[in-house]
Amino acid sequence: MSTAVNAATSPQPAAAKNQRKLVGRVVSNKMQKTVVVQVERRVKHPAFGKIITRSSKYHAHAATGEFKEGDLVEIAECRPISKTKAWTVTRLLEKSKLI
Repeated sequence: MSTAVNAATSPQPAAAKNQRKLVGRVVSNKMQKTVVVQVERRVKHPAFGKIITRSSKYHAHAATGEFKEGDLVEIAECRPISKTKAWTVTRLLEKSKLI
């Protein structure tokens, strides 16, 4: 007799095991329920060895319109919501500083 607990009956919520999470700045919030997040990463150039900055933009779902341009947010990968949107904003890390 085995006393193994089935994963479907466990009380923990079902979360993705290897869900990708990225941190970036909101560069546009002009769409409804969508923000554009620019994620920068630093990589070493293969030939020269110099550290350079690469950036990518992701459309992320933000159900509430609380995120403004310049905010630092964390986004997580999710199922495709639209043609270009397959990320969702999970939390706000830092509010933008107005000058």
